[in-house]
Amino acid sequence: MLVVHHLNDSRSQRILWLLEELGTPYEIKNYKRDATTRLAPPELKAVHPLGKSPVVTEGDATIIESGAIIDYIIRHHGGGKLAPAAGSKDYDVYQQWLHYAEGSAMLPLMLFMYVGRLGEAGGPLHPRIESEIANHLGYVEGVLAGRDWLMGEFSAADIQMSFVGEVTGAFGRYGAYPNIAAWVKRFQDRPAYRKALEKGGPYNMGPKD
Repeated sequence: MLVVHHLNDSRSQRILWLLEELGTPYEIKNYKRDATTRLAPPELKAVHPLGKSPVVTEGDATIIESGAIIDYIIRHHGGGKLAPAAGSKDYDVYQQWLHYAEGSAMLPLMLFMYVGRLGEAGGPLHPRIESEIANHLGYVEGVLAGRDWLMGEFSAADIQMSFVGEVTGAFGRYGAYPNIAAWVKRFQDRPAYRKALEKGGPYNMGPKD
């Protein structure tokens, strides 16, 4: 049985959503953030030395990193769903989205959050961070022009990239990126997304309705 080691208010919510979309049986082992530090509890280190979520385990396999987890689940449990055929041109683009989400797109957004905590000391970094945010969100905005989903049809690429879209909203930037805002609304309205929220518990990036 696939086990999702799920931390509240974290990227592991994406993995629950993927599994609900696929209809794959799974178990959830819940972990709670420290109320003061917002860090994961030490119990997660017993699953993997980094002590981070998401982590999935199945038999003797332990997989970390959202993109790798999504790839693993699609290959072992996808049954041909939510990904283009391996070897196709679309598959190469799909793989790019799986890596791009955390490899490039999230970096300036995370820097914005952390540098913002420095107050005036972080001021010199803001222009470069804002430039990179505009670069990456502008790219995603352009890809979504005239289409509902990143690959044209809904796929696991949308699930992997969803956190980028939700953080964009959390930072109050939907006004500048209406295609991203509409995309987030579409995926948050999906029944599997809503079911994953029910199972995963509190998630402050989710819909407010």
